Amino acid sequence: MLWTLNCLSVLLLCIFCAGIVIPQILLIAFRRRLFDMPDERKIHQGVVPRLGGIAFKPVVFFSFALVLGINLLLGHTEILVEAERNASTLTFGFCTIMILYLTGMADDLIGVRYRAKFVIQILCGLMLIAGGIWIDNLDGVLGIHALPAFIGYPLTVLSVVFLINAINLIDGIDGLASGLCSIALLVYGIMFFHCGQYIYAMFSFATLGVLIPFYYYNVFGNPEKQRKIFMGDTGSLTVGMMLALLGFKLLSLEPSESGVDDSFLMVCFFSPLLIPCCDVVRVYLHRVRNGRNPFLPDKNHIHHKLLAIGMKQRTAMVTIILVSLLFTLSNLLLLQFLNINWILFGDFFIWTIANIWLTKKIKAINNEKLKIKNE
Repeated sequence: MLWTLNCLSVLLLCIFCAGIVIPQILLIAFRRRLFDMPDERKIHQGVVPRLGGIAFKPVVFFSFALVLGINLLLGHTEILVEAERNASTLTFGFCTIMILYLTGMADDLIGVRYRAKFVIQILCGLMLIAGGIWIDNLDGVLGIHALPAFIGYPLTVLSVVFLINAINLIDGIDGLASGLCSIALLVYGIMFFHCGQYIYAMFSFATLGVLIPFYYYNVFGNPEKQRKIFMGDTGSLTVGMMLALLGFKLLSLEPSESGVDDSFLMVCFFSPLLIPCCDVVRVYLHRVRNGRNPFLPDKNHIHHKLLAIGMKQRTAMVTIILVSLLFTLSNLLLLQFLNINWILFGDFFIWTIANIWLTKKIKAINNEKLKIKNE
């Protein structure tokens, strides 16, 4: 009961605090004219601040610390025992979040070269390993189980960089990144709570709580009334690092302490992140194949494809989020009947077929437009 109350408290506290902080950020952004200006690559019209992510880390850390303090004040020392047991992971993990939060803020305000961001992300991956979190088991993926440190360490760093950039690059239309991350955080929070990892459950629900008010202002905010905001790199890098910390911690749980099968934890980890991760791989390969710099932006992401076939922004966002939710629920259900590798193969097959269909559809639409223009 205590931990249920703590998780609910930190969720509601983050919703409340973010609901107060985000309008203040909007006010400052418009007074100081800190906008994300539209251009040929961007979809939005008009001036919109992109500093919403500035609220994320302070609100989550404040709410988390406040709930911890209230528990100690009331004599509930169980939360302190949990925090001490995970002290190494939490301290290094919070440092990585702080580093990427500051990096994202600098990028939103003055710009940061992508090479510098990669170096910082690699440093964050190393700090996560120092905190005791690294990929030491693939839980049967491709038939691989235990991994030695000389393979697990580089794989962890690579995965951290990959995941952070996947979240950063999927942030292309209103509500998409925050919606997909919310699904992942909800799944992680429930799983941590089920496994008795209450500190991480609280952290998951706290991060979910800060995304809910942001989602409202991002999707339903009116730019003409100065109520719309983007998360910017501050938000996407921060949330990406939070997901990396929580996701890899979930993977590191042993069956003896989690009470569930390793394969179930692996499916819980990758299923909510399947769309952003698959999308970034496809986009990078497309850029390399066409002789372009894989780190420079374009309009070839999955949401761009849906917009190209005539979907409206909000329809595309809702479609992608629902597909992500469908992948997550169906994967967890199918794990009772299929091996994890068959589930992965099925996911990638469906993703590939869907992208081939979208590409053909876009070509047909463009050909039709060209034909009409020539006539």
